[in-house]
Amino acid sequence: MRNKSISSYFKLSRAHRYSILFALPLLLGYQALVTLLAEPGRGELRNGADAILRGAFTSVAGRYGPTIFIAAVVLLGVGLVARDLKRAGDRLRPAVFVGMLGESATLAALFGLVVGLATAQLLGSLHALALGGGQIEKVSWPTRLMLSLGAGLYEELFFRVLLVTALAAGARILLGVSTRTAGVCAAVLGALIFSAFHYSGPFGDKLELQSFVFRALSGLAFSGLYLLRGFGITAWTHSLYDAYLLLG
Repeated sequence: MRNKSISSYFKLSRAHRYSILFALPLLLGYQALVTLLAEPGRGELRNGADAILRGAFTSVAGRYGPTIFIAAVVLLGVGLVARDLKRAGDRLRPAVFVGMLGESATLAALFGLVVGLATAQLLGSLHALALGGGQIEKVSWPTRLMLSLGAGLYEELFFRVLLVTALAAGARILLGVSTRTAGVCAAVLGALIFSAFHYSGPFGDKLELQSFVFRALSGLAFSGLYLLRGFGITAWTHSLYDAYLLLG
C-alpha cells in the first residue's frame, strides 16, 4: 500500500494540474516583489531570463509586448491545468502540494553539495562550491529574494522548457539524429548556455572556471530533474537553492 501511495504521488506531482499550480506562488511572489521594489524613474529590476522573454515580445508587439507576454503565460497555464483537471476527473489533493514542497526543499538543500562535489571531482578543487562574486552581493535581501523566485520560474521556463526543447528539435530536423542523441546534445549545449548566461549583465558574476563548470553541471542536473519530476518541482528547487545561497 505504501509503495502504491508513493508511486501515485510521483505520478500526480508531474501532472499539469499540480506542477503548474505549484509554480503559481513563484509567479505571484515574483511579480509582487518586482512591483514593490520598482523605483520611480529607474524602472523595474527583473530576472535576466524574464527580461529576455519580455524583450522578445516587445520587439514584436511594441509597448504592449510585456502585457501580452504575461497574459500568454497565464492563459497557457490556465488552459493546461483546466484540460488536465477535465481529463483526470478528480479533485486536487492538498497533500500532494505539501509533498512537492518538502521534496523541493530537500532537493535544494542537497543540490549545491552534490553538484559542487561533482565539480570538485572534475577540477580537483572544493573551491567550486563557492560562486564568483558579483554586483548581486550589493543589493538588498528583498531584491535577492525577488531574483531567486524569478530564477526558478523564468530560467527554468526559458532554458529547460523552451531552449532545450528547441535545440533538440533543431538537432533532429537539421542533423537527422535520433531523439535520444538530440536530447543529450540539447541538454549539454543548453547547460553551457545556461552557465554563460550568469556572467552577463550588470549583476553577472566574475567569470571563473570553477563557477562556470559548477553552473554547467547545474544546468544538466536541472534538465534531468525537469525530465524526471516536471516543471513545478524543478522551478521550486531552483528558487529555493538560489534563496539559500543569496539569503544565507
